[in-house]
Amino acid sequence: MTPAQLRAYVAVVRTGSVKQAAAQLEVSESAISLHIAQLRKEFGDRLFSRTSVGLAFTPGGLRLASRAAELLGLQDRTVAEVNAAARGRRLLRVAASSMFAELAAPGLIELFTKRAADLDVELSVRSPRSFETLLLTRAADLAIGPQAPVVDQAIVSRPVMNYRLVIVVGPDHPLAGQRASAAQLREQTWLLGPSAATEQGAVQAMLRRLAVPDDRQQIFQSHAAALGEAKRGKGVAPALSFTVAPEVRTGHLVLLDGPHTTVEAVWHSLVLTGPGALSAAAELSRFACTSRAIQAMMRGTGVSLGHFRPAVHVTLWS
Repeated sequence: MTPAQLRAYVAVVRTGSVKQAAAQLEVSESAISLHIAQLRKEFGDRLFSRTSVGLAFTPGGLRLASRAAELLGLQDRTVAEVNAAARGRRLLRVAASSMFAELAAPGLIELFTKRAADLDVELSVRSPRSFETLLLTRAADLAIGPQAPVVDQAIVSRPVMNYRLVIVVGPDHPLAGQRASAAQLREQTWLLGPSAATEQGAVQAMLRRLAVPDDRQQIFQSHAAALGEAKRGKGVAPALSFTVAPEVRTGHLVLLDGPHTTVEAVWHSLVLTGPGALSAAAELSRFACTSRAIQAMMRGTGVSLGHFRPAVHVTLWS
């Protein structure tokens, strides 16, 4: 059983197709089929079979899928940690929802890394739905974002910070200074950051409450870009209250009042417990709840549009 075989199998599990797995790994379909055949021979198990609705996995195939993802995650983590150790440094990998990563994480991580001179923190933007898998497969050491509905017993969830989502418009927008009804809000063009593309979180909760049609939603590369359009009167934008407070005070943005124009929410941190858990991850999870950390997050330094890349962007603090 080799890493190449396991990667091929995990890719088939995730994509549900040998063809798509080959494209994802940038190899030929015959190479994927060869790796799968070798695994089937080694385990004496078909692992999966094709059906009219996709792939059907045997009990052994499902167990191998779970274990393979964990083994590959440990391998990747080991390589990263050995490389960091060779440079005399530790590596902490943080997965975060797009809104937290863009608007709160920079201040938190900058303050945290000042406490440990030998620590590198790698921040990547991930879907909150993937947090549990990322932690269990050791692909991430800590995750921060909306609270997960169900959490594995091996994971500890801790509230990090309460925040309020509000709706803002530019000073020249027709709704500026008015009490907006739900019907009026549904008719507006909604200028949204990448957090609107996920199923969890405060932005989606607000859109659902107001029943905003899909064709009234425009999603931008960053939340900062969406707010920039709102300032120019192009539509309405949901925003974190602490990030827009200075521009509301100066009149560059106007808060909207009306039904369902605010959502109260909480960011949570998720971290593994037990053997193999990274001590720095538990430390950051605890530190994120402190008043100093919350003040740092509320500075709202953010990431510039030119450097922010949802889902694939990775930022390294040293």
